[in-house]
Amino acid sequence: MRARRTAGVRSLAAGAGAALLLSCGGGADEGGDPGGDRAAERLSGWLVTVYYTAVESYHDGEPTQVTGCPRLDCERGDERLGSYPADFVAAVREEGTGRITSGPHAGGYLNWSHGTGYWLDEAPRDSHGERLLPFVSAAADAAVLPRGREVRVVDCGTAEDGSPIEPEVCARLTAPTWEIRDEFTPGLGGERHLDLYLGEETGSDFTADPLYTTLAGATVDVLT
Repeated sequence: MRARRTAGVRSLAAGAGAALLLSCGGGADEGGDPGGDRAAERLSGWLVTVYYTAVESYHDGEPTQVTGCPRLDCERGDERLGSYPADFVAAVREEGTGRITSGPHAGGYLNWSHGTGYWLDEAPRDSHGERLLPFVSAAADAAVLPRGREVRVVDCGTAEDGSPIEPEVCARLTAPTWEIRDEFTPGLGGERHLDLYLGEETGSDFTADPLYTTLAGATVDVLT
């Protein structure tokens, strides 16, 4: 979700006991400073989504030729970047980044952004060209939360259908201190919309994992 990403709808999991610890300021930290002594502005009514890096080997579909930029410092290129499974290409456009596992570019990344199109890279990138960091990087509209602002999810709200968020999911998303390092594709963010980067998908059914979630009516602390 930068000038590159499209928001998605997802869900996760981690233990009622862990969720209780986290609500009291304890528990393991996957992304940032777990301390709760910093001043913060508490804001309710947030939509919180998640995004990830697609992995080619977990996708199939007809081989699809991709054109774009062979390097990071380029825009709207038209060079051939290789053929990849159609599902993988679609996931890269949806999520913004994907790790290549076959062919001459194996081990590298196929990235996509609204302003650049597809390009080959050595890392998954945020909208400022920096490496995305799992359970650290987050996206928001720049007019709402500027780059570098740190936030914590302190209440997970509910799923979009009103059902409760699984305790394990809530525990993992409330543990880190997230940093705004990324931006939504123009028009896809919103006044209170936060997108959290989870890292690489872990299997072909990742989007069915509870971690691939959406939190509706979440409460967020914006650290000052």
